[in-house]
Amino acid sequence: MQIAEKELFKKKIKLVDELLELLGPFPRDKKVILCHGTFDIVHPGHIRHLLYAKSKGDILVVSITGDVHVTKDNYRPYVPQDLRQLNLAALEFVDYVVTDFDATPLNNLRALKPDFFAKGYEYMDGGIHPKTQEELNILESYGGEIIFTPGDIVYSSSALINLGPPDIEIEKLMMLMERENLSFEDLRKTLEAFSDLRVHVVGDTIVDSYTHCSPIGGMTKTPTMSMRYEKRLDFVGGAGIVAKHLKAAGAHVFFSTVLGGDPLADFVLKDLRAFGVECLDVIDQTRPTTNKNAVVANGYRLLKIDTVDNRPISDRVIHLLENNIQSTQADVVFFCDFRHGIFSKTSIPILISAIPESAFRVADSQVASRWGNILDFQGFDLITPNEREARFSLGDQDSVVRNLALALMEQAKCKTLILKMGEKGLITCRNLPSHDPRSFLAVGSFCDRVIDAVGSGDALLAYASLGLYVSKNEAVASILGSLAAAVECEYDGNIPVTPEKVLAKIHQLEKRISFLG
Repeated sequence: MQIAEKELFKKKIKLVDELLELLGPFPRDKKVILCHGTFDIVHPGHIRHLLYAKSKGDILVVSITGDVHVTKDNYRPYVPQDLRQLNLAALEFVDYVVTDFDATPLNNLRALKPDFFAKGYEYMDGGIHPKTQEELNILESYGGEIIFTPGDIVYSSSALINLGPPDIEIEKLMMLMERENLSFEDLRKTLEAFSDLRVHVVGDTIVDSYTHCSPIGGMTKTPTMSMRYEKRLDFVGGAGIVAKHLKAAGAHVFFSTVLGGDPLADFVLKDLRAFGVECLDVIDQTRPTTNKNAVVANGYRLLKIDTVDNRPISDRVIHLLENNIQSTQADVVFFCDFRHGIFSKTSIPILISAIPESAFRVADSQVASRWGNILDFQGFDLITPNEREARFSLGDQDSVVRNLALALMEQAKCKTLILKMGEKGLITCRNLPSHDPRSFLAVGSFCDRVIDAVGSGDALLAYASLGLYVSKNEAVASILGSLAAAVECEYDGNIPVTPEKVLAKIHQLEKRISFLG
C-alpha cells in the first residue's frame, strides 16, 4: 500500500464526535446507514453485506468492535483494530470507519442516529434475538430502521483464520510503530544505551546437560536399553543464562545465586566469569548445584535425570542474598524464579524489601516441573509470564488471553506485563484504563526458521526489560524482546543473544517494510 493511498484511506477513519459534526443531526437530507462488526478478516460475506447496505443509503458508516471487547476466541482479534480500520477504509464504497470502544453498538446508535442499521440475515433467522431487540428499540425511538441483508452464504472469520492464518506480522508492526510514532532508529538508539546499564540478576542457576549416546543393539535377556556413551555437554541455564543474555546485550551484570559445593558449581562460576558476569555466589554445602541431564540418542531425548534439592534456602543464605541485593548498586534488578530453593514464602518478602528504592524491578517466575507463581512478586515494574504461567497463577483455564493478561496485571499490581505466547508472539499490557485502545500492544513473532525454541523467553526477558528501562516505551520494549526471542529460536542451544544479531533483524524488517511502501 503506497503512503499517499494510506493517508487518503486514513481520512475516512473518524471518532464519533467527528462523525456527528460531519453527518449533522437526524433527520438528514442524505440517508446514513451503519454496519457494525469485528471484521477481523474481511471476507466475501462481509463485502456482500456492505455492498447491499450501501445500496440502501447515501453514506455508509462501518463501526468495528475495539480490540478489548473481542472475546470470541482465545487469540482474537487476529488483526488489531488500527489495521482493521484501515482495511475497511480502503474499500471505495465505505465512506467512514469508526471504532466502537463499548462492548455493544448501543451508545453509538444513540449518538449517531443512523437512518438505517444493517445486520446480517442470520440475526433474524428464527426470530429477533434479545440483543437485536435492544438495538431495534433505540432505532425506533427516533425514527430509524433496521435492515437485514441477504445471507444465503455465511462466512466465518474464525473458521478462515483457523484454516490458514494470514501472515500480517509486518503490517501489524507497521501500524504499531506508526501509532507510537516510532522509527527503526529509535530501536537502534535504545540498543546502544544498554552498555551504560548496571543490572543485578537474582535467581536459581540450572546446569542443562545433554548426554549423547548411541544404541548398541537389541534387547535379549532383559528389557533394558543398552546405549554407548559418546559425550556430555553442559550449559549454564536458569537465571544464569538470563545473566549471560544481559551481558551479551552490553550491560554490566552482577549475579546472585546459590550453588552447591561441587564440580558443577566450579563449572558455572568459570563459565560466567569468563563471559564477564560478576558473580556474587553463595555456596551451600548441604545441597547440590541444580542439574538437569537429558539423555539423547539419534536426536531423540530418551530420558531426563534431575539432580535437585528444592528445599527453601536457609535463613543464613537468605540474609547473604539480602546483603548482596542491598549493597549492589543496580539500575535494574531481576528476580528469576525457577523454584529450586531461592524463592519461597519466607524469602520473597525479605529479598523484595532489599531491592534499592531507585531500581527498576523485573520478575519472571517459571512453571515447568515446579510450581512458581508470578503473583508472589507484587508491585514490580515488569513481569513476563507465558500463558500457561498466567493461567496457573490465576487458576483460570477459560478466559481469553487479553482478559487473562488484564486480570493478572491487576492482581500483580505491576506497571507493565508482557504475556509471552510462543509462536503467536506476545501481548503487552500497559498500566492504562482497559477501555483505552493503547492499553494493549500485540507484537508477532519474527522468527524466520525455528531451530530450537528453548531459551527464547529468557532472551525476550533480557532485551524487553532493558528496552523498557531505557526507552520508557512499552512498544520499544516489546519489539526488541520479540526480535531477541526470534534470534534465539534460530540457533541450536541456549546461546546468548548479541545486539549485532538483533540489529540484523531490525535491518531485515526495515528492508521488508520499505519494499511494501
